[in-house]
Amino acid sequence: KRWDWERTEAELFRTGMNYRSLHLRQDLGARIIDEVKNIFITVFAAKAVIDGQLSIGGLLAVQYIVGQLQAPIQQLIHFLRMVQDARISLERMQEVQQMAGEEEAEAQADILPDALSLKMVNVTFSYRQGQGAPALKDISVEIPSGKTTAIVGSSGSGKTTLMKLLLGMYQPQEGEVKLGEMPLRNIPSRRWNELCGVVLQDGYIFSDTVARNICLGEDSIDEERLKWAARIANIHGFVESLPLGYNPRLGAEGLGLSQGQRQRILIARAVYKKPSLLFFDEATNALDAYNELIVLENVEDAFPHATTVLIAHRLSTVMNADYIIVLEDGELIEQGTHDELTNARGTYYHLLKNQLELGA
Repeated sequence: KRWDWERTEAELFRTGMNYRSLHLRQDLGARIIDEVKNIFITVFAAKAVIDGQLSIGGLLAVQYIVGQLQAPIQQLIHFLRMVQDARISLERMQEVQQMAGEEEAEAQADILPDALSLKMVNVTFSYRQGQGAPALKDISVEIPSGKTTAIVGSSGSGKTTLMKLLLGMYQPQEGEVKLGEMPLRNIPSRRWNELCGVVLQDGYIFSDTVARNICLGEDSIDEERLKWAARIANIHGFVESLPLGYNPRLGAEGLGLSQGQRQRILIARAVYKKPSLLFFDEATNALDAYNELIVLENVEDAFPHATTVLIAHRLSTVMNADYIIVLEDGELIEQGTHDELTNARGTYYHLLKNQLELGA
């Protein structure tokens, strides 16, 4: 992933340099044409004066007219450049508009299974198909309904990718993701989004009020549910201490809030709609151990029957999970309960041991 990111940044840099180079060449070309035009007209008019075909007054009039034409010509060149940029932007917009909508899938299922268990069957996924090693390789796993499943592993092992596949953000190149026995791709996106409460690492705080950030997408705000969600995320006390409570406008990307406060607002947003499935990707990594414990206990009490999937580097967060999945280099290498994996003394055991030793 690191090298893919560097290649992408290098391509963006080269594209930017090519754009600036073209911009400079256009400016230089326009100036050269303008100066050549001025020299040609001046020489032609001067020759006409020498030959007696034009008076001195006529020469001054020509020079004045040429000077008056210079600004409109520059504006015309600038307009042509804007037309080029607008044409490129229009082509990009048309590409997006012509893409098939999320709801234009194959046969869409109206009735969902009662048990909201998630399954991956021989799933392989690559961000750049055919280039480099896949992010996930032949993953077969089941997320039990109504239980908490934790995904652990070292950085870059494919944890976030696995979660995004479960959320339907990506489609695997091989294999199938299912809800119960129903392929996830057959479930309408709008219906699936209503079922899921999600906190990702790159969750966004909008430049709006605290209430609107928690009740995202709601036309009318349910005050009782808003405060209920804030209490679960352990952010209600902080918000109530603000001069305007839930109504002060936040800065872009949560400017003025700590990382822990931003995360708790994102958690409140996820639980506000009372989802049946919860997905937490490093949702509490900026919280201290005490606040993390309170938030996780509140979520467990409020959603005792929800199917929960969480990713955490802090293994103390996942020790109480009902089921644990261990990934390494995109492969599923261990799965089981905390006690089973600890007794097996495999990768999970060594991850836990190393973290406890570092914390000692």
